[in-house]
Amino acid sequence: MSFVIPASPVASVPVLGTSDRFPVRRVYCVGRNYEEHAKEMGFTGREPPFFFLKPADALVVVDAGTTGSLPYPSLTQNFHHEIELVVAIGVGGRNIAAADAFKHIYGYAVGLDMTRRDLQNEMKKQGRPWCIGKAFDHGAPIGPITPAAQAGDVSQADIWLQVNGETRQSSTVAKLIWNIAETIEHLSAAWELAPGDLIYTGTPEGVSAVVRGDLLEGGVSGLGELKLRVA
Repeated sequence: MSFVIPASPVASVPVLGTSDRFPVRRVYCVGRNYEEHAKEMGFTGREPPFFFLKPADALVVVDAGTTGSLPYPSLTQNFHHEIELVVAIGVGGRNIAAADAFKHIYGYAVGLDMTRRDLQNEMKKQGRPWCIGKAFDHGAPIGPITPAAQAGDVSQADIWLQVNGETRQSSTVAKLIWNIAETIEHLSAAWELAPGDLIYTGTPEGVSAVVRGDLLEGGVSGLGELKLRVA
């Protein structure tokens, strides 16, 4: 087979402690999946889960022990951080029952769902899709993937983010409105999941703006840390 233009490289994420890489197919994100974050965004209650996507080439991959560079995006004056647990799918499927969900997980990572909040809010006001606020270049930083067998009990893990050494977000994965298994059940009813899919599971309260020069350091206990500087 020959292509009329050069094919784009496959997006991939390193697997912690190995030379292997996890090829990425799709990047799914769960909206408002922590109660306190839902409240700070003007919502309450346990609403049905909803999802949006980011392009795989929006990943900013940061190797363990290094500091990545996160370009400040165009068109925004309100660039927000959202620290998240990321689930990496190793076995695909459709209509996966929550009881079977963990059989489909390859591993976990620490990620950031970066958001052009002003653009997102403007699209919400107009009743239009808010891809421009979420699915932009460099909008999905991620650290190495830890295989599930090495990750411990992520369902109870602490999740946190600091900006310039000051804690902005601090919670636990146990506070997810829709837990990991339930999220996979709902998501696989809407899309057929496949090996290589990533799921950003939602962010706790404390989201706020960053500016050029800020140092972001976040983590999920058992999965290491993700560190980036806004360029």
